[in-house]
Amino acid sequence: MRPYFFAIFTLTLISSNAYAELHKWVDANGGVHYSDTVPPDVAKTQNVRNLGGKGEANAPASSSPKTLAEREAELKKAKQEKDDAAKKKAQQDAAAETKKSACEAARQNQQTLEAGGRIYTYDASGERTFMDDDARAQRLAEARKAVSENCN
Repeated sequence: MRPYFFAIFTLTLISSNAYAELHKWVDANGGVHYSDTVPPDVAKTQNVRNLGGKGEANAPASSSPKTLAEREAELKKAKQEKDDAAKKKAQQDAAAETKKSACEAARQNQQTLEAGGRIYTYDASGERTFMDDDARAQRLAEARKAVSENCN
């Protein structure tokens, strides 16, 4: 236990200078210098860090820390917004996938109708019937319309 206590005490003493202010200034030759004290012959310095709390103004009353309930409400709101965005993205992806598959089916149908071979369909009783030229032209117009609607 003693070596552990001694190590913590030593680290505390070593890290005590971490609370010092750090100033930055440029000399006449253009060299940049850093120091914890401001030199007397330099008029303009920049405060790089102030961890010790020296010279800090008190925080205004309007920036008081939020209560646990307020923070929890903000977290719930952010989570809800994230969930809503994920749902919206999933719906958009599903709609895009549906439109893509409809486009592919419409193009395939159009290619089949434009191929020029004999096309047959099945009627309500399950009998195979061949499509005549007028029905083929009508179906081809419908297929072209479906391609223009789904593939843009």
